Amino acid sequence: MSRGEIKAILFDAYGTLCHMEVRRRPYRQLARQVLDPIGFTKAVMTQPLGLMDAAHRGGLSLTPEQLAPLAQDLADELAGVRLYAEVSAVLGQLRAQGYRLGVVANLAQPYAEPVRQLLHDQLDLWCWSFELGYPKPHPELYRRVCQQLDLPPAAVLMVGDTRVEDYTGAKACGLQARWLRRRGTPQAEEEVASLSALAEQLLP
Repeated sequence: MSRGEIKAILFDAYGTLCHMEVRRRPYRQLARQVLDPIGFTKAVMTQPLGLMDAAHRGGLSLTPEQLAPLAQDLADELAGVRLYAEVSAVLGQLRAQGYRLGVVANLAQPYAEPVRQLLHDQLDLWCWSFELGYPKPHPELYRRVCQQLDLPPAAVLMVGDTRVEDYTGAKACGLQARWLRRRGTPQAEEEVASLSALAEQLLP
């Protein structure tokens, strides 16, 4: 990674910047009930669908009463979204060095708002798969992100905890990339164990 070339740093959301203290996976529960779970999951990630809209998209006819337990599961998850301990300090350090910062995440629509609330004044760019219509690692998503930044791909660093979507996918599109392995042991130069370790590579 060439530190001097990098002008912007993009982060995945969950597993990278934040995590959930409670996991109920209501959309996955819906996916188990539809005829085409793969198509359903793709739709949820690339369209702004709340739970009821997602159920309809999957061909399910659920009453509000039937959907209520899933809605409560979703509310419990969203109420338990927390930043990792080092995130605010690292983002502040990177911003102080002039890096433009953003988030690029594959999410169902409801999961975006807690991230916005936690990081509303620390990021310059917000890119959600459900808004752009493409999930990582689709090349069009990364192309549009670089277009929004008005930067060539080589000047953008993608950081995330998923190897294919965040690391190899970004590199295949010409971005620089780091694979965040919070639960593993970094095995190569382009792998880091924490965002603090990433900051050590980028800060003078």
